[in-house]
Amino acid sequence: MLKAIFSKLYRNKLATCGGLIVLALFLISWLAPWIAPYDPDKVDILMRLKAPGTDGHILGTDSLGRDVLSRLIWGSRISLKVGFVAVGLATVTGLLLGALAGYHGGIIDSIIMRFCDLMLCFPSMFLILATIAILEPSIWNVMIVIGLTSWMGVSRLVRAEFMTLKNRDFVLAARGLGASGLKIIWVHLLPNAMGPVLVTATLGVAGAILTESSLSFLGLGVQPPTPTWGAMLTEGKDFLSRAWWLSLYPGLAILITVLSYNLLGEGLREALNPHSQEALVR
Repeated sequence: MLKAIFSKLYRNKLATCGGLIVLALFLISWLAPWIAPYDPDKVDILMRLKAPGTDGHILGTDSLGRDVLSRLIWGSRISLKVGFVAVGLATVTGLLLGALAGYHGGIIDSIIMRFCDLMLCFPSMFLILATIAILEPSIWNVMIVIGLTSWMGVSRLVRAEFMTLKNRDFVLAARGLGASGLKIIWVHLLPNAMGPVLVTATLGVAGAILTESSLSFLGLGVQPPTPTWGAMLTEGKDFLSRAWWLSLYPGLAILITVLSYNLLGEGLREALNPHSQEALVR
């Protein structure tokens, strides 16, 4: 099964390209202390706003003389951390609530789904902005708020999968053999519902990174001097006419990262789809 999925994923060139870029980003963030050419927080006023390629600064320097490349490399750590922790929290919350709603149905399903509908009524960015404005802006608050405001899609997806699967023969057989509801959920239903959840989580990482960058751009995300791509964009907008590189490179980093996760997610969607054209041919 896994071999067939990886084979289909490998034949999708765009998904393969996206996966390789995602892997490269992991390596860059992990090796940041060793591959960053300068201290990302080191201020050198004499080197402020140096153009790319000047005095050993490959991507130039910012308004405080800090190396842009080093800050981009260290900023990848923040973006990936926020993306994975936020999506992990959203996925776990969505799995738990969706599993309860889909398996039990009835009043439990109604309560959970009405709460889900209530959360969906609020624009997610407005809800995030309001919550962050009340709390102290920090990386943990950003991750928790993004995670707790983006679980609804996972919950509805898991609920739909459970409602489809719970009347299948293998579930009825397990119930007839005396398996508890908890065992049926975790052993029989959840593994069979993880395909669409995995795709949603992969696409969700891109959305979480974009949300964090937006919050940092507005000054409500991770606070300085911690380097983040969104905060670098905020600084760059004040120097567009003099230092174009301050906005270009963080923007490209966000674009490439989000695009890569979207390509990988779409590839996973096709690879895990049993009704894909390739599967039908076979």
